[in-house]
Amino acid sequence: MTPPATPPRSLTAIVLAAGKGTRMRSDLPKVLHRIAGRTMLGHVLAAVQAAGAGRIAVVAEPGREDVAAEIAREAPGAQVFPQAERLGTAHAVLAARAVLETPDDDVVIAFGDTPLISAETFLRLRAPLADGAAVAVLAFESPNPTGYGRVLTEGSRVLAIREEKDASPAERAVTLCNAGLMALSGQHALTLLGRIGNDNAAGEYYLPDAVALAVAEGLSVTVVPVDEAEAQGVNDRVQLSIAEAAIQARLRRSAMLGGATLIAPETVFLSHDTILGRDVVVEPHVVFGPGVRVADGCTVRAFAHLTDTVLEAHVRIGPFVRLRGHAVLETGAELGNFVELKNAHMGPGAKAAHLTYLGDAEIGAKANIGAGTITCNYDGVLKHRTNIGAGAFIGSNSALVAPVTVGEGAYVASGSVITDDVPADAMAVARGRQAVKPGWAKLKRAALLAEKALRGGR
Repeated sequence: MTPPATPPRSLTAIVLAAGKGTRMRSDLPKVLHRIAGRTMLGHVLAAVQAAGAGRIAVVAEPGREDVAAEIAREAPGAQVFPQAERLGTAHAVLAARAVLETPDDDVVIAFGDTPLISAETFLRLRAPLADGAAVAVLAFESPNPTGYGRVLTEGSRVLAIREEKDASPAERAVTLCNAGLMALSGQHALTLLGRIGNDNAAGEYYLPDAVALAVAEGLSVTVVPVDEAEAQGVNDRVQLSIAEAAIQARLRRSAMLGGATLIAPETVFLSHDTILGRDVVVEPHVVFGPGVRVADGCTVRAFAHLTDTVLEAHVRIGPFVRLRGHAVLETGAELGNFVELKNAHMGPGAKAAHLTYLGDAEIGAKANIGAGTITCNYDGVLKHRTNIGAGAFIGSNSALVAPVTVGEGAYVASGSVITDDVPADAMAVARGRQAVKPGWAKLKRAALLAEKALRGGR
């Protein structure tokens, strides 16, 4: 009889997110600073979930409702554990002791201010546990290791991790550096962490000390290599900008390999969730905020700014457009220069060529919106909606005072202020009647020149 297969072990992730980050010079907790439209903590939570973490524990500063809300948003079901005292990384992990009491789980330990670690790296970090390792540590080679803990080895054996302030001169010469992240076999995690002491220069309980304890027990410890750039933490605004640049480079590369053309990629800024279809062309100096999806064959011209927007196939927009607040452009719609949409829906083939604001509006298929048109959607208290029917023509410099409906095929004369509904196929004119006075301008100029002469030319 074939023995039953051993069920795969589940994965628990413990994310350390406590600390105010005083070097950020900010009232915002460090882990809530954003990179590519997502908080650093959000990036880490997304990565551990993509790596298969079924249980997630986040150790956070007590009383931070903003951090708790971000955890609930990015990882529903995650448990939050407060760390009232900050006595080192091992002490922080043990704040989540309750999730370590399941010995069948693998455990990965991550940091909320190390946002560049990918899901693939978490998978590589965990992999040695399946081969019998008790501990796996993430490490990188650095030509300038100052400030990092050193991974001490003897041949292929890992001996210990030494914090720089506790290292001897010979140990400080080691260039293999601790990235901080660690994977632990659930069978040994709680025992190793519970035995970590604070006999060091800082009097803290160091997570890396689990390595020496495991070695002393005869347990297997493995080093998993990672690129130094991926392992970088963020402690100030300079490092935040470096992390932003690294993630932007990833996003741009992914977009281009996926079939989009970025004419000057270094000038295009993407959000973590930006989706660009095949044969999309993005001109220079375009910013994609969160919630943007661009379908195949679209053109986004220079200096566009998009947030929370959907462009369906073969839409053309820009230059100098701003789209936000659930803006949707259906197939073949077009926007020209200096057009803003907010919570507006444009039907297939609809056009607004220039100098237009369309807020809280529904624009039907093949409607044409003339230059200078605005929807007056706000009365000082409430927002109201404008509906423009399919094939309608809105003349230049018109104001549509919501709530108002312009029917299908209707025509609004240029310069009109529309306050009442316009029936389908009707024409609405809402402006003063033009009056012409022959010769008036000539007489007026003569009178003004005479007055100027009497004043001595002043």
